[in-house]
Amino acid sequence: MRKKELYDYVTRYFESSMPVAQTELHYNNPFQLLVAVVLSAQCTDKRVNMVTPALFAAYPTPFDMAKASEEDIFKYIHSVSYPHNKSRHLANLSRMLVDEYDGIVPDDMDNLQRLPGVGRKTANVMEAVYFDRPAMPVDTHVFRVSNRIGLTNNSRTPLQTENELVKHFPAHILSKAHHWLILHGRYVCRARNPKCDECGLTSVCKYYTSKQRGGSHVL
Repeated sequence: MRKKELYDYVTRYFESSMPVAQTELHYNNPFQLLVAVVLSAQCTDKRVNMVTPALFAAYPTPFDMAKASEEDIFKYIHSVSYPHNKSRHLANLSRMLVDEYDGIVPDDMDNLQRLPGVGRKTANVMEAVYFDRPAMPVDTHVFRVSNRIGLTNNSRTPLQTENELVKHFPAHILSKAHHWLILHGRYVCRARNPKCDECGLTSVCKYYTSKQRGGSHVL
């Protein structure tokens, strides 16, 4: 199957099986989404959603969080992964938002990535989810599923995966495709014990074909 045919097939499958696809993080404004995404690094959305209600109640705006110490923030997020680093990021991120952006979350990639704790993936999430722009954040799920299905060909880095997906998915569905791949990886195409029997993409999946033949698995 040619690359375009594969992308068309995958798009049709997800449009049918997952017509509504969106982030599972809870938020009410761009600052809350930014904080939640920073907290979600190497942590589940479920865990993040457990800690953010109290955190946002205590610090509803960047101005409030900018006044907090790292130790204060840590008390609310200690159960997430790498809480010390994330406490420092959130404190410094909030102060930069106040000092340099008047408390407004910037809406472009360059300025987003200036914020402490915000890398390319987090900036892309903001672009795709809140600012509704074509973007392809690549996390571990997107990276794994893309390689397994064959949307990418042995990509070595998240950026390589991002560039390949951006090249082949139409811009108007790019952000939605991001959610398709994340949710598929989270619930079906899991890193360990993928639920191939529940997947409608096995006929085009390199991982499944290799497994059936008893060969080496892809990711």
